[in-house]
Order: sequence, then structure tokens, then C-alpha cells
Amino acid sequence: MTHPQTLLDKLWARHRIGDGGDGADLIAIDRVCLHERTGSVALKSLRDAGHQVQSPERVFSIMDHIVSFRSGRGADESRSPGGDVFITETRKMALEAGINLIDTNDPRQGIVHVIAPELGIAVPGVSLVCPDSHTCSLGALGALAWGVGSSESEHAMATGCLRVSKPPQMRITVTGRLRAGVTAKDLALHIIARHGVAGGRRSAIEYCGEAISALSIEERLTLCNMAVEFSAFTALIAPDQTVLDYVSGRPFAPRAQEQALARTRWAELVTDQGATFDHELSVDATEVLPMVSWGTSPEHAIPINGSVPSSAEANVLHYVGLEPGQAVAGLPVQGAFIGSCTNGRLSDLRSAAEVLKGRRVAAGVRAVCVPGSHEVRAAAEAEGLDIIFKEAGFEWGAPGCAMCFYAGGQTFAPGERVISSTNRNFEGRQGPGVRTHLASPATVAATAIAGRIASATDLFAETLS
Repeated sequence: MTHPQTLLDKLWARHRIGDGGDGADLIAIDRVCLHERTGSVALKSLRDAGHQVQSPERVFSIMDHIVSFRSGRGADESRSPGGDVFITETRKMALEAGINLIDTNDPRQGIVHVIAPELGIAVPGVSLVCPDSHTCSLGALGALAWGVGSSESEHAMATGCLRVSKPPQMRITVTGRLRAGVTAKDLALHIIARHGVAGGRRSAIEYCGEAISALSIEERLTLCNMAVEFSAFTALIAPDQTVLDYVSGRPFAPRAQEQALARTRWAELVTDQGATFDHELSVDATEVLPMVSWGTSPEHAIPINGSVPSSAEANVLHYVGLEPGQAVAGLPVQGAFIGSCTNGRLSDLRSAAEVLKGRRVAAGVRAVCVPGSHEVRAAAEAEGLDIIFKEAGFEWGAPGCAMCFYAGGQTFAPGERVISSTNRNFEGRQGPGVRTHLASPATVAATAIAGRIASATDLFAETLS
């Protein structure tokens, strides 16, 4: 009798090609993604060591991290002084290596974790690595995807495999349905706040349950994206019909004549009844409320009408300029950002536009929206969302990571309080001294309009009163 297996067990077994020693395995890597911040270094190091990229067609170099988000930007325009060198060197090395290059002016360009699903680079069952911690996003499609270092990406390009120890496994079952107005971002912050940033225990986390099945692909990508903020090795969701329909026909997905076989193999990627996990968590979706962070870690998050905990550390409070017991709702903000690999997708822009339509950003607030990819930007513009954003007073940027992290320029001023749809609120993450509050795109939009931290529900209630 076959021992019941988890989704990770099956993905691991399909890619295990040998014993790596010391308990590690050699895992075949199907696809490698690079970005311009480290891509040229990895490619140059590989070349200088006398190695070639084993399968260039499986490697993708994407410009996203430090490209300028200025609308109408030049091909080499960067957010950081001297950043153009990273762009030009990565372009040169990618062309020399013969790998897939998705350049700044390519209509397929965008944030790697946004375009990998769009282009079918990430599909169920593949193994994929990238020197970026948010690669775990792609587990939303049933891919075995995780972030690696630059040297590991070199190794994967040269050999087609990596030596890696199988992580412990955690299952998070989310029962019930999320309330109206509560998003996957809120769910992610709810879990991290409840169990702490170390709660994921370096595990491969499988999300399941009624609430997960009800999520759209974009919402699943958001949830899995935040798993690294929970200290997970990666995140996974078993591919269902929603996923199979999503990946069908995408440029790098299996071609039409291969689809039937692929679908059969993808359908097997489910956890067997009776399979066991190292850790189990259960979450009641109906208890999740719109969330916002107050401190300098994603675990410093509370329902938007909550207060700063009395146990908050003094150094954190000093940085964010708050007091124990202080309400977060109503705090004045000077900045608002919608974008990033967490919440820069079309559904994110739609939810924000619903709030912004017919309203204006408060005086003194700089509000910026940067779509996650050209595809997202074009789709949003086809729906007229860009007009809504611009008429509300938002800047409408060119695709890339933008203000998700500080790159030396194009940021908010020191000391400013910013509501942000990004994934990290560490000290200096969005610029020296910038105080970042994480939230969903709808909450960011509502806050930008109010000029103070507010939920969309509160904003609509005020409008009606």
C-alpha cells in the first residue's frame, strides 16, 4: 500500500535526482529567473569560472528591481544613482549567455513574480528558483518555487540542479469564507500577527480549506507572497480547475498538444487523505478583519480599528513615532503607495479604483500607483482605471518594484508616514526614516483619500452620513 503523500512530497519526489549528502537532496531545477540587481553578477561569475548556462531556454532575465517607475522612462533609467550600470550589464550578459531577456522596454516586462504567472513561466509542477525571497509567491500555482542566493542561481544555471534539504511541512487550513471587504493581504497579516514572524518555522506551508479554494489566482499569489514574512521556506496551494484554466495558453506553458498530459500530471498534485504534516494551524476566515501594521515588522499588525499594544518595544515605538495604546485609525499620513509583487496586480488596482472613483487624495499626501507589469498596466488602462487614479491625484507609474524598497532615489521623505500595499515595513525599507504601514490596496486608497489611516468601509460610511 502506498504511503499517503503531501503535495510537497509529490513535488519533491518528481524533482529529486540524487542524494546530495548530509541529508540533502539534489533537486532538478526546471526554471531560473534573474533580475538586474544581481543577474549580471551571477552571469559574469559563471562565465569567468568557465561555465556556460546549461539550458539557456530555461533561464529568464527580467528588469524590475531598480528600474525607474517614471512614466516615459528611458531604457536604462534607474531609481538609484549608478543603477543604470546594473541594467546595461545585465542586458549585455543575458544576450551573451543566450538566455531569455525581458528588457525594460519589452511589453512583457514587469515584476518577476507578477510576470512569471502571466507568461506561464510558473505553472503547476515545475521547480523554479530566483534570487529573491518572494519567489514563494509562485507556489500559488502549485509550483515548487523558492528564493535562493546569487551563487545558488549560478549553480542552478550551470548544472540544472541544486543541493537542498527537504524542509519541514506545515498545513494551514482556513475554514469558512472571508467577509466582504476582507482580502488575502488581510488574511496574511492576520496569520503573521497571530503566530509571529517565526511562526512558519522554515516550513513548506500548504494553504488549504474553503477560504483558499474561494480565492482568485491573484489573491492566492498575494497570500503565498507573504509566506516569507512568516519565515516559510516556501508556500503551496494545490492546483485546482481555477489554476488549470488560468495557465492554459500562456506563452511558456505547455503547448496545446501537450496540455492533456500536463493536466493529468497536474491533477495528481494534491495532498493524499491521511498524509501527515510536521505542523498544523487552523484559521477561521470569518474572524479576519481589515488589517494594518503599526510597527517595523509584518507581525506588528492589528485590525484597523485596534490600538498599539502596551507591550510594544520602545525602539520600535520611537521609530514609528507612536505610543502604547494609541489608536492607529486616524493617524495622518503623508504618502500612499499601491504596487509591488504583493499587491500590484489588476484585481488590486480594481479594488483601489472602487474606493478612489469620484474622490480626491487629501492635500499633503503624495500618492503613487505602479502596476506590477505592462500587462497589468495595459489592462487597467483599457478599463479606464488609470483615469480614476490620475483624477484622484495618484501618480501613474511604469512597471517595476518601485517604492516597495529603497533604492537610493524616487522615495518618500524621512519621517513621513506612508500607507503601503507592499510586504515589508522594516526600518528604512521605503527610505531612510520612512514609517511604513502595511495594508490592502483598498485600505491604502481609503487612507489616501482621508489623509489619515482609514478603511474603505469607514470612508464609505462617512460619505453616506
